[in-house]
Amino acid sequence: MNSNGNFLAVFYALAAAVFYALNVPCSKYLLSHVPPVFMAGLLYIGAGLGVGCMYLFRFKKELPESRLSKSDLPYTVGMVVLDILAPILLMLGVKIGSSAEASLLGNFEIVATTCIALWIFREKVSWRLWMAILFITVSSMILSFETVEGFSFSFGALLVLAATVCWGFENNCTRRISSKSTYQIVTVKGLCSGAGALAVSVAVGEGTPEWGYVLPALLLGFVAYGLSIFTYVRAQNVLGAAKTSAYYAVAPFIGAFLAFAFLGESLSVQYLVALLVMIAGTAFVVYDTLLSASHHGSSPQARA
Repeated sequence: MNSNGNFLAVFYALAAAVFYALNVPCSKYLLSHVPPVFMAGLLYIGAGLGVGCMYLFRFKKELPESRLSKSDLPYTVGMVVLDILAPILLMLGVKIGSSAEASLLGNFEIVATTCIALWIFREKVSWRLWMAILFITVSSMILSFETVEGFSFSFGALLVLAATVCWGFENNCTRRISSKSTYQIVTVKGLCSGAGALAVSVAVGEGTPEWGYVLPALLLGFVAYGLSIFTYVRAQNVLGAAKTSAYYAVAPFIGAFLAFAFLGESLSVQYLVALLVMIAGTAFVVYDTLLSASHHGSSPQARA
């Protein structure tokens, strides 16, 4: 892969982060009118329907071998199941905690994705990425405690962290099939995961949403999940699971700013300290990518 392809993949990864940054602050508002598990289902259904409509115009131009096959089934099933569980945990965590906290804690997905990519799927991880992981982990730990004196864990934060671990596994499953049709992957992921979450919502007797908020939730799902997943998969095919997830480090910063600007959430000293630590981790990711592009010009799969 040449350096132009490398930087295009970085652009896709950053675009995915920007699209996803809308998720937490907008979901925080909608969760006042839509039950959390039902909300998770609507977000994925919106992603599947939106990208599925795009796929209608692309399907005939697509090579048959680029579509998902039987050999891709285990990773496809894993992707769908994990995508049912992860957003449910996230919506519950967002409902309990603050959207700014959830936005920044979402970066723990980088740690989970990288460790899984290294230990299970044998992707290479440089010392620079390990430094990034260290800073991101410390930042997540800072946010996970309600008070420094009592060391009591925030339950909302723990739910968000659990969601990131699920997404870490899901990212690696998606990585295995990322060379296949992006349109098909996102459509299958959105519709199947969304249907699964809605089924869970009905099974637990969660109740129905205020119907006037269903369409906004679907539109949010198309942008924050559909377009985000689409560009993420495109980046992942070049950069690998580990490095692509690292670029999600910009999403929490954008999400936290939106929460501050539009939801009026305050930024505590604890939050600002965690933000500075997270920025340091992000700097290592960017440095590693620039180094990879200049020295290797290919194989961005070595994760920052």
